[in-house]
Amino acid sequence: MLRLIQVGSSLPVSFPVDPTSTFQPGQVAQLKVMGNEIVCGISDGTAPIGLIDDINTSAFTAPVRDEVVIIPTVGVFDGYGEWVSAVEVMKNLRFSNIVRSSFTADVEGLILVDVNGDIVAPAGTVLNYDSDGDSIPDSIRVIVSYIYRIGNIPGDNTTISSGRITVWFQRGIYETDQYDARQSYVVNATLFVNGDGLLTTERLTPSHPGIAIVTGPPSGINNTIELLWM
Repeated sequence: MLRLIQVGSSLPVSFPVDPTSTFQPGQVAQLKVMGNEIVCGISDGTAPIGLIDDINTSAFTAPVRDEVVIIPTVGVFDGYGEWVSAVEVMKNLRFSNIVRSSFTADVEGLILVDVNGDIVAPAGTVLNYDSDGDSIPDSIRVIVSYIYRIGNIPGDNTTISSGRITVWFQRGIYETDQYDARQSYVVNATLFVNGDGLLTTERLTPSHPGIAIVTGPPSGINNTIELLWM
């Protein structure tokens, strides 16, 4: 998803599309050489030129930020000052078909079942939440972030007839859901691009330039990011 918030009188530019790239609106573009032709596809973060406003994907994706999951279980005292789960327990996330590499959780040792959208807490996981107020932990509270593939919506290719890709490259304020869900985002943070053409606050190498700043961070309520493209 790409939404133009304030671009003034700016207009996008189009380039011959890289037929090997798959992308969604809001990912970052980069020029490449293919044979004797200059084409445009997904950026690897080293020379980003703008935000893509076309689609070529077999499955759409979307991020989830700071989903809170409470996993009830049976607790036992481990003799070392901790209450731990006596059994293995599982809980469904809000969405299934999760991109495994995008998953993060603030509790260690959890197992992700990405296709079903489940998280499994093994026996021995430390309990950190008291759901009934008796001062004895009886649950595991986890905050997770991830990207999931949207089911029942077929992909699309808006470049198939023209062979060209549309890119917004001038200074403006934009909103998108195409960012690295594993990273944290705060107002005025510098944005870079990762190897998958997604916005991120992680600078992979010194050769990866900053291309924007965060003007509206994603949250558990609003999963999109607002940015000022520089």
